[in-house]
Amino acid sequence: MHVGQKTGLRGVFVSGLRKTVALVGMMGAGKTAVGKALATRLDVPFLDSDQEIEKAADRSIAEIFSRDGEAFFRARETEVIGRLLDTERGILSTGGGAFLSEVNRRMIADKGIAVWLKADLDLLWSRVKHKNTRPLLRTANPYETLRELVAARTPAYEMAGIVVEAEPGLSIDAMADKVIGALAAHGGILEEDQ
Repeated sequence: MHVGQKTGLRGVFVSGLRKTVALVGMMGAGKTAVGKALATRLDVPFLDSDQEIEKAADRSIAEIFSRDGEAFFRARETEVIGRLLDTERGILSTGGGAFLSEVNRRMIADKGIAVWLKADLDLLWSRVKHKNTRPLLRTANPYETLRELVAARTPAYEMAGIVVEAEPGLSIDAMADKVIGALAAHGGILEEDQ
């Protein structure tokens, strides 16, 4: 194995990406945790659109939603995703609502590939119910709100180029392996040594 290469599934040597992999899906699907594991495994940068927005605004996503509203946030999100797709090649973790935008879906399809980390409602709820950092779940019935968000967003997520199913009990590394396997099966994304 050459320096800087990582072993993917089935002994394929992976040394990077031909295009950015944008992880899409609901809050709690594992976009950040799995994304960081993928970036490490593939030896590429990990990019997080929400973190970039917070850095640029010098405030949290919750503060942006509260002060400026969701429409303002979504406009900044599109700007940041476009900039990251233009300037970096890596694993991009997007916010849960980012892929609802046709503009964002088109940018990701043109310059990268969208991977939907698909998780069922119970798994998502188990991961987000104790967190107060989710502005969209600050409602009287957060479980019902999450259920409605999943139902509303699933048609957009289904437009992703690749779908990888999350499973309860699957470790972050095992999920990263599933994503690498899906990227390899898709073809044209991973830089591989033959």
